[in-house]
Amino acid sequence: MPAVLSCADVVVRRGRKLLVNQVNWQVEAGERWVILGPNGAGKTTLMLVASGRMFPTSGEVEILGERLGSVDMAELRPLIGWASSAMVGDIPPGERVADVVLTGAYSVSGRWRERYEGQDLMRTAQLLFAWGIDKLANRTFATLSEGERKRTLIARALMANPEILMLDEPGAGLDLGGREDLVSRMATLAADPTAPTQILVTHHVEEIPPGFTHALLMKDGSVATSGPIADVLTGAWLSHTFGLPVRVTHADGRFSAVRDG
Repeated sequence: MPAVLSCADVVVRRGRKLLVNQVNWQVEAGERWVILGPNGAGKTTLMLVASGRMFPTSGEVEILGERLGSVDMAELRPLIGWASSAMVGDIPPGERVADVVLTGAYSVSGRWRERYEGQDLMRTAQLLFAWGIDKLANRTFATLSEGERKRTLIARALMANPEILMLDEPGAGLDLGGREDLVSRMATLAADPTAPTQILVTHHVEEIPPGFTHALLMKDGSVATSGPIADVLTGAWLSHTFGLPVRVTHADGRFSAVRDG
């Protein structure tokens, strides 16, 4: 069985700037990955490439057994759940929350002339409930809080029953309550053996849900290290990646990190 995602010698350049440099990375079905690194490390660029939203300058990328550049992304994209704050501008502000989630079935923004069946409406209702936004179904997207928007976008990303779910900094901008609610719901998803393979980008180890299995650390566009999460999220590796001494603790499935000394 091919890997869910495979990156081989991936390079991304924009002009003279090297955004991603010689990345080799493989994600197997059922794994839960977190990507960490400082600002400008290349995390979001790597996610854009991994989701088929950006082509690398060189190297090879295979997503769900299909090589990027030789597959019709219109057919592949519904199998890749994607949620990012950058999507907010693509959602019509007057769109009902229920329709924001529902239109994820066809990876479109804004309900128009698509036809939906009863099973689509049922799945929408299930996702609205699972992500705590069922009582917001008739609200417009523009009226939501930051945390409500993040949960709506994740529910939308799951609508098409994707085989891989990619979340780009879902905890950014959330207060403590919003972050903890989101982490709890993501932990439930991570524990579900029928849920898709998951990849999460974050700046903070405190935002990693229990149940995540692997980690990749990026620095200056390159992979500093990757592997099982307990081997990667150590004081030594985080100190190297972020450029200052870091002490890491792990309790009840959650990580935390503070400056050491």
